[in-house]
Amino acid sequence: MSQSNIGGFRLAGVSTCLPPTVVDNLDPALGFAPEDVRKVVAMAGVRERRVVTPGLTSADLCFRAATRLMERLDWAPDSVSALIFVTQTPDHFLPSTSCLLQQRLGLPDSCAAFDVGLGCSGYPYGLYLAAAMLRGGGHRRVLMLHGETPSRFVSPEDQATVLLFSDAGSATALELDDDPAAGGQFVLHTDGSGAEGLILRGGAFRDREPANPRHRFLEMDGAAIFNFTIKRVPALIADTLAFAGKAVADVDAFVFHQSNRFIMKHLMKKSGLPDERVPMSIEDSGNCGGPSVAVALTRRIAPPPPGQHRLWMLLGYGVGLSWGAALVRADDRTLLLHDDGEGL
Repeated sequence: MSQSNIGGFRLAGVSTCLPPTVVDNLDPALGFAPEDVRKVVAMAGVRERRVVTPGLTSADLCFRAATRLMERLDWAPDSVSALIFVTQTPDHFLPSTSCLLQQRLGLPDSCAAFDVGLGCSGYPYGLYLAAAMLRGGGHRRVLMLHGETPSRFVSPEDQATVLLFSDAGSATALELDDDPAAGGQFVLHTDGSGAEGLILRGGAFRDREPANPRHRFLEMDGAAIFNFTIKRVPALIADTLAFAGKAVADVDAFVFHQSNRFIMKHLMKKSGLPDERVPMSIEDSGNCGGPSVAVALTRRIAPPPPGQHRLWMLLGYGVGLSWGAALVRADDRTLLLHDDGEGL
């Protein structure tokens, strides 16, 4: 287990962008048996999904989210010295999509930019990297972008995945802060022995042109992922609270990766989390991978009122297998912005 206590930074803002196209899972045009679909919707909790149209990428969604956030924060492009792009749906295998986003956002050539190939756990991992860069010196402002378009790699014939996954982009701004209370705690884990629980076998360099057409799409072992999540995430919550010296009552919101409503309800019960402290956005924005943490945050939580702060535990878990938590403090200057992608 990797545990880190990083001080001296603040969460300046979080911005999310969903694509404008809405798909109703109960639409008979999808071609699935209505009764089967109703069962999946009832269990997973996904009534509507947001999906990109051809030519629209996770980088486009993140670019829009980042542009709006920088404008509202009044961050000049040349004040940003690092850009982290977390994704498993890049524009290209090369160059790194972060390089393209650095240019599109007008960031200076002195800006460090790199991609991170993580999915469901990517949000707390990305925050950890951004906070470590700030604390390590040489940086005052860092942008962490996390975007995914899983609708592009699910099979339209696979009811278990196509009715679950949605698309989203996010931008999170972190900056140095000399407040003694500033900072956060991070607990991160990996277990590659479970890699085949969620896998896209074909298309990359292990198997560029798979003979089996099914290997061109995501394959999910739902039972294995459920068992992994129920075993690992309650322990992650308990370990993070213990590491930070906090109790459940001290945390204002536990923001889960929006994996599946059935799974999240199990996690809440096992960890003793009250409903009012666990925001859910899965019904109308689906499971959009790691960025779903930011989507739930911006769509379901209000910023702290004047003169107050909030403590949020941000939780990601899944593909890898990989899981992690970030316990961060938001103050009354923290911006939370949401964009429904009109005009994209």
